[in-house]
Amino acid sequence: MPYQVRLAKQAAKDFKELPPKLQKKFIQIVQDVLQQNPYEGKKLVGELLGSYSFRLSYKDRIVYQIDSKRKIVFIERAKTHYGE
Repeated sequence: MPYQVRLAKQAAKDFKELPPKLQKKFIQIVQDVLQQNPYEGKKLVGELLGSYSFRLSYKDRIVYQIDSKRKIVFIERAKTHYGE
């Protein structure tokens, strides 16, 4: 059973600001990776401990958390997490 994906307000705002090509890639990643096996992403450390990251572009990442019991992926950000 695939995971449900939910976007935080900030992630929805980030998505709208992405160029159309990256929006398309974002949707593809959600369908092919995050809904099927969200653990493919990189485990984050430091301030983002408990979150995962999946590369969207050279500088942009999808940052998300996983609720394995309810099978839900919560996308927190869809842009860089490097403070740019």
